[in-house]
Amino acid sequence: MQHGYHSTVESLWISFALSLVAVVYLHRWLRVAWLVSDGIKGWRASSFFVGLLLVWTALCSPLSLLDHDLLTAHMIQHLLLMTLAPPLIWLGEPLKLLPQRPMQRRKRVVFHPAVGWVGATAVLIAWHIPSIFMLGLRSDMWHGIEQASFLASGILFWWPVVEPSQSGLKWPEPSLLLYLFLATLPCDILSGFLVFCDRVVYTIYLSSPTRFGFTALEDQQCAGALMWTCVTVVYLIAAAIFTARLLSHRSVEVAIPKLDTPYSAPRHTAPHEMEAV
Repeated sequence: MQHGYHSTVESLWISFALSLVAVVYLHRWLRVAWLVSDGIKGWRASSFFVGLLLVWTALCSPLSLLDHDLLTAHMIQHLLLMTLAPPLIWLGEPLKLLPQRPMQRRKRVVFHPAVGWVGATAVLIAWHIPSIFMLGLRSDMWHGIEQASFLASGILFWWPVVEPSQSGLKWPEPSLLLYLFLATLPCDILSGFLVFCDRVVYTIYLSSPTRFGFTALEDQQCAGALMWTCVTVVYLIAAAIFTARLLSHRSVEVAIPKLDTPYSAPRHTAPHEMEAV
């Protein structure tokens, strides 16, 4: 009962914070849309709001009340916070609505691809270690830290993919395809382990009163399969879009001739040069 009370209070605070972010974004977006001809497009703003909605679904909807009873519900939370919501939020270009000068130097460090990849991988592995996983379920404070770390690492990871030209990338852009591929490996290993393991890894779910007809092992297998499928599909879509965008840029560069060579007028031969010839 006490855990439910704390969950309700936290949900109210999170809902208020997300609503405030949405209102601020909407206000600044409408202002930019009226004043700037090349402002953020409507579909991008819609993407931002959908991303916030997915965050709310993970943290405040009835789904959040099931994560102590079903590993599948817990996995859906992780996927929403780390894999689905962050790219949608970045597509809304929220940084365009903030002052740019003070943020340029910080963006180069914080949003560097190496930081995003290491952070996302570390968070994924750490929170699925059974002892740490149990800690997150038994403590409201650690559960909140867990959810915040998944969202933060997702935000850092997806920035170089959605906005590669502004990420401070130090290596060729095609390397982001390798970046995406390497990011799937920890997910594939973890999800494969959950699917094919013949015992329940997180024993807290053995005593779960609500499984909707699933055994604890079937719930674990379903969670692993869901993670495997979702990550594979989302990363393949991201890789396909990035490849298409990269190829379109290359084709434009080939089609437009380079104009950086200064024009030199044809040299006229002087009369005395003609006589010398």
